[in-house]
Amino acid sequence: MEVILLEKIGRLGDLGSVVKVRGGFGRNFLIPKGKALPATRENMARFEARRAAFEARQAEILEQANLLAEQVKTVSVVIDRPAGSTDKLFGSVTNADIAAFLHGKGIEVPRSAIDVPHPIRTLGEHLVRIRLHPDVVPEIKVVVERQVNN
Repeated sequence: MEVILLEKIGRLGDLGSVVKVRGGFGRNFLIPKGKALPATRENMARFEARRAAFEARQAEILEQANLLAEQVKTVSVVIDRPAGSTDKLFGSVTNADIAAFLHGKGIEVPRSAIDVPHPIRTLGEHLVRIRLHPDVVPEIKVVVERQVNN
């Protein structure tokens, strides 16, 4: 299936690119989410007529991602978890835990945007990427500390 991308999508293409994708990915994700249109002559003409509006929307999305990245960089993520005597956690810290911490600080980051490269199962500092936009991927430090029982 060929589609016209209405925004920049990492590892796929830029705004206005005509790319070939699997049918299910196009029909079930890209088109319903408003990220692409089927590549027909009518849609190509419609896209070219509204290209400036799509480019303005893409610039606005990039600006919002940059603002959110600045907010994320100012917050230090410190998560308390119970751990054993060898500094191994009883469980792990997931992207949902990091998203909940950021939500508590008033920063809304989707859980799916947080990229934990490997499971966090030990105390200490860990680097985590947050994919806000294909061009905006800040790295933050997640500090996991031993939970103190009162």
